[in-house]
Amino acid sequence: MAPTNGHPGEQAAQDPIKLIGVRRTALSVDEVFQAVGDAAAGGIALFVGTVRNHDGGADVDRLGYSSHPGAEAEIRRVAEKVVAEYPVRALAAVHRVGDLGVGDIAVVVAVACPHRAEAFEACRKLIDDLKHEVPIWKHQTFSDGTEEWVGA
Repeated sequence: MAPTNGHPGEQAAQDPIKLIGVRRTALSVDEVFQAVGDAAAGGIALFVGTVRNHDGGADVDRLGYSSHPGAEAEIRRVAEKVVAEYPVRALAAVHRVGDLGVGDIAVVVAVACPHRAEAFEACRKLIDDLKHEVPIWKHQTFSDGTEEWVGA
């Protein structure tokens, strides 16, 4: 993390978690980006995860995400860990559930920090921890008719 000079804008915001959600409807990159706008942020890092057309050498036709009822609370817990580790000015994270097609947006996360390096690091930690710790599961259907659960 970059050294701070004591200016309040160099510190984490009082309540930096602006948007957390698990949704059945299409996700908006603009909504997430707008949620993390902060005049004291010199860097905003945003990650958009989309459904790709292959996995493990097989063609993917579609997939479905399902989640535990406590998934949104778990996203908040992961976000709180990121906020405790970095000088986050604003943070947002939303994940889609339901049936998605190739190219659909599955997850959007963003972090605003005083400096770009902190924003990149915090965003990377947010998406990595979300993928590893939040109970959201992916059911893939391949072109050959086979299926696979990921993260279950």
